[in-house]
Parts: sequence; C-alpha cells; structure tokens
Amino acid sequence: MSDDYTGDVRAGGEPAVRALGDDLTLTKVSVGPMDNNAYLLRAGSEQLLIDAANDAATLLDLIGPAGLRTVVTTHRHQDHWVALAEVVKATGATSLAHADDAPAIPVVTDTLRDGDVVEVGGHALEVIHVVGHTPGSVVLAYRQPGGRVHLFTGDSLFPGGVGNTRGNKDNFTSLINDVEHKLFDRFGDDTWFYPGHGKDSTLGTERPHLAEWRARGW
Repeated sequence: MSDDYTGDVRAGGEPAVRALGDDLTLTKVSVGPMDNNAYLLRAGSEQLLIDAANDAATLLDLIGPAGLRTVVTTHRHQDHWVALAEVVKATGATSLAHADDAPAIPVVTDTLRDGDVVEVGGHALEVIHVVGHTPGSVVLAYRQPGGRVHLFTGDSLFPGGVGNTRGNKDNFTSLINDVEHKLFDRFGDDTWFYPGHGKDSTLGTERPHLAEWRARGW
C-alpha cells in the first residue's frame, strides 16, 4: 500500500491508502466543496480521524463498523469541522482541539496543548502548536518506528508555502517562525506532510524555499 501512495485525491473520488507500519494504516479522502482533506488512522480495532471536514456520510462510511475513538480538529475554521457534530453523535468519539481554538468549534470534549500526545492503537502522535493561521492551529507528528516522520499540518503548511494569514504581518511572522523552528528545524528532509487541502509534500522538497516564503510575506 505504501509503495504506490501519491496522496492525490479529489472530492467524490477514491481515497488514498498508505501503510505507516505493520499495523497502522492511513486513509486520505477529500470531502466538500472546498476539497478538504480528512485523514483516518487505523491501528487494530482503534481509529482516529483528523478533521471531520465535511460530508458526514462519506466519513462514516469510511469509518465503518469498527467505530471511532477520537477526532482531532486541526483548527477552528468551519470548513474543517462541518461534519464534526454528526460524526461525534454517530460514533461517540472524543473530540479534541487546541484550547485556543476550542471555543469556536461546536463539539469539543477535551482540549489540547503543545506537547500533548494523542494515541491510536498504542501509536503516539505529538501535538505541535503553530500559531498564525489561527491562534490554536495544531500539527500532529507521528514517528514511524525505524522510519520517517509523518506530519498532519492542517492549514499551517502546504506545498509552496505556509497557510493564509490574510495579510496580517504579525500572524505571518508567527506562523513562518513556528513552521520553521517547530517543524523544519526538528524533522528531516524525508518527513512527509499531509495538509488540510490538496497534495502532500516532504520537508526536503519545501526546505529550499523557506527564505523565499519569508521574503514574500505569505
């Protein structure tokens, strides 16, 4: 499953599936009119969903009879949680978001802080707080045993640049600093990242352009 994974998905199309280890599987699907990415991690009998973005029926079909333990919302923008209430109601899943964005998200049962760990089937994902796209945006980092790091970046990092800060210079400075120091300075070039919209990339592919992003201011 991992050899031919590209991460290229489209709303209404087939999901992309990747093995992240012996017993951890990633499924990426695009949903909704804004082509949001949602990611389902499955390990044994446990599942974790990153961003119940839209189209609850598609997400619940993807989740299937195994049920859902946890939903993590990467940030407070509505296109990333349209289906959250329906998914939580149907599955009874715990709904997590960073404390600084939680008040703007309709269903949050517990809050996250920088350095927290979210687990699925015994696999740990580190919570990394990156401020700028929103005050409470988070990245989830999974370290594959003996392999690469996988980052779920929400709208904080995309191929070609950081997330939209709508011309706010302070927010852009905060975001580019956090992305550079908390992601690029910590993790190697083979680190694969999965954004909230569109295609995936690696830190190595994007690293040469950090100075360019900073200079252009977006």
